[in-house]
Order: sequence, then structure tokens, then C-alpha cells
Amino acid sequence: MESIFSQRVWPSEIILVDDASNDGTLEELRKLSEKYSGHLIIVQMKCNLGAASARNAGWAIAKQPYIAFLDADDSWHPEKLCIQYEYMLRNPDVLLSGHQCILKRENSTMPVLPADWNATLISSNSLLFRNSFSTPTVMLKRDILFRFQEGKRYAEDVFLWQQIALAGFKVARIEAPLAYVHKPLFGAGGLSSQLLDMEKGELRNFVALYDAGLIEAPLFGLAVIFSIAKYIRRLLRIKINSLRRLNIKLKSFLSMYRRR
Repeated sequence: MESIFSQRVWPSEIILVDDASNDGTLEELRKLSEKYSGHLIIVQMKCNLGAASARNAGWAIAKQPYIAFLDADDSWHPEKLCIQYEYMLRNPDVLLSGHQCILKRENSTMPVLPADWNATLISSNSLLFRNSFSTPTVMLKRDILFRFQEGKRYAEDVFLWQQIALAGFKVARIEAPLAYVHKPLFGAGGLSSQLLDMEKGELRNFVALYDAGLIEAPLFGLAVIFSIAKYIRRLLRIKINSLRRLNIKLKSFLSMYRRR
């Protein structure tokens, strides 16, 4: 919320969706609503359905022509909305845009934006092999017919981007770091730590796209093989990092033991 209200240009409406939390989140949202009176709309889900359904619930009541997404553990650069909104207005044929997103450590300074950033059109097939848009980077037109798949809890975001691109609509990435995650994308807490479930979600995406006739058999097979290879690589990286941390702790313990 601080990063939203630090925007050089404020959004016309801010919709906060509480996905039936039981940790006091709703009370905190109500405090924010009192603090920023008249600027916030709170949507309370009756039961927990996951990020896809929560985003759709907010989308359903949005009135502005463009929508941007921001999860609770991410943040935006103060220039994000200004830069991206102006880009979308200048390029009405682009249905969805995203931008670079980087890991921001605690107390680290805000990165300096490039003076003359550019935008890259993203091919539909490339989205099968690499998610070019993390959710807090995305801005899209509100009145498109596509939505997040209800109840889908893993790889639901990239599935929407894939559907839009494979249906023939233009998608683009602004080459500037305008959004930040505050924990590693893989191997940390939250949904991203559940790598096997995420992998299953991605593979189900490919099956759904193939069944819908949006990709052909050779591309489907290639995407599946590449996805499994990425999954194995991520597991190995997490294992190696764990062994490195264990090695550091062991060296520290031995050093203390020798001093005694």
C-alpha cells in the first residue's frame, strides 16, 4: 500500500481483496480504508479460493479501463503506473503489458530507471517456455473476455498471459524494473516454495492449451520436456544452496569449537 500511495500518479480506484484470511488481514484493510478515506474498495471473499478467484472478484467490480495487479508481498516503483499507463495509451493495440521485476533486499535503495527505456513485443510461443511477466508487473485492458481460471491455485497467472497471446493479441514488456519481489521466486515461503504443485499447474496449462487448439502437438511436447527440465534444475539449485548454507554453519561451528 505504501508503494501504491508513493506513485507519482495515483490510480483512480484501489480494490483490496481479502481471500477469506483468518490472520487479521481484514482488520488491517479496514484501518487502511479509514486512513485513505474514499480511495479504497474492500472485497471480502466468503471462502478461500486462491489468487485467481480473488483477482477475478476485484476485476469484476473494477470500473477503470485498465487494471494492474499487486500482491501483498510485492511492491512498485513510484514511476510504475505513470510509465506503464502512458505506454498502454500510446499503444492501444497492446492488450497486455508487463515490465522487468527484480528482487529487492531489505533496506536496499530504489534502482535508477533507464533514461530511455524501450518495450519489446513478446511472442506467444515464448510464453510457453518462459513467463515474461510476473503478476505485479502486468497491466491489461479491463474489458477483455479473458479471466484467470477460477479456483486454479498454481501457474494461474501465466496461463492467462498464454491464452491472451496465443489468441493472437499483442503483449509487450517494458524494459525497466518497475516492480519488486521481496523474497526469492523459488525455494522461499509462499506458493513459490511448492515447486511440485507449480510444475503440475504448468503442465496442466499445456494440456488445456492443446485441448483448446491453441498449440499443436510438436510444440506441446517440446513445452512439456522443457518445463520438466526447468523443474529438475530448480530442485538442484535449491539442494545446492541448502548444502552451501549447511557448509557455512558447519565451518562456523568448527571455528567456535577451535577457539574454545
